[in-house]
Amino acid sequence: MSQESDYSLLDRPEVIQFIFYPRKDCTTAPPNATDHLISVDDGVEISCRLYFCDQASPSILYFHGNGEVVSDHDYVAPEYNRLGINLFVADYRGYGSSKGTPTFSNLVRDAHVISRVFKNILRECHHTGDIFVMGRSLGSIPALELASNYNEQMKGLIIESGLASLSSLMRRIGLSAEMVGLSPEFPNLTKIRDVHLPTLILHGEFDCLVPVTQGHALFDNSPAQDKRLMIIPNAGHNDIIPVGGDRYFEEIRSFIDAQLISIPKGNLQ
Repeated sequence: MSQESDYSLLDRPEVIQFIFYPRKDCTTAPPNATDHLISVDDGVEISCRLYFCDQASPSILYFHGNGEVVSDHDYVAPEYNRLGINLFVADYRGYGSSKGTPTFSNLVRDAHVISRVFKNILRECHHTGDIFVMGRSLGSIPALELASNYNEQMKGLIIESGLASLSSLMRRIGLSAEMVGLSPEFPNLTKIRDVHLPTLILHGEFDCLVPVTQGHALFDNSPAQDKRLMIIPNAGHNDIIPVGGDRYFEEIRSFIDAQLISIPKGNLQ
């Protein structure tokens, strides 16, 4: 089991303003979903949305990419529900309806609180299914933080367009990991080596923001016995779902199926 890491060396103004692009959004949940505000600090709540389909279905705790908010997933959550999967999407400080200011330290610290409350919400729904954690792009950092700490409490890890490290992003602003006192493999390459959960890594072939080589690096450094790497042909960073189409969701479904004896089929034909 890993320990919660110290990200404070990254909480520098010149790094924060380059990495985080918070967007406000106060839309209400669609009929098939419920909104939840999770208190993570004094006067700070994180907006989350649960798209629930069945008490016995597996559930994914999902951390989205930068510049995204929970309501962006209103259009895609029905696809997860159609596959018989509950989806719980979490914002970050300053994103959506959340209060506060995002930092790397808050990003990972809040993930632990969100995970605990998420499990309580599922218990209140009399949920009996297994839990998976998923992170897209920036969301790969909190997802791997949780997966590396709670191997025994989760059924699997899914990473989409995930970072191997922050080195390439930091170089764009004239910094290096070494300059701020961090390993060039921090955080995700370091974290994934502690994750023995079944792991699925999805990445776009032509991702210009987080190159596909980083997806390969995460896969190569994963010690999981059951690990899968799916490269979506012709996809970039922000179009992996529309380009991947059915194949994207079929891969997620196949991965989850492999970890479960049975999974409710929802309305899947």
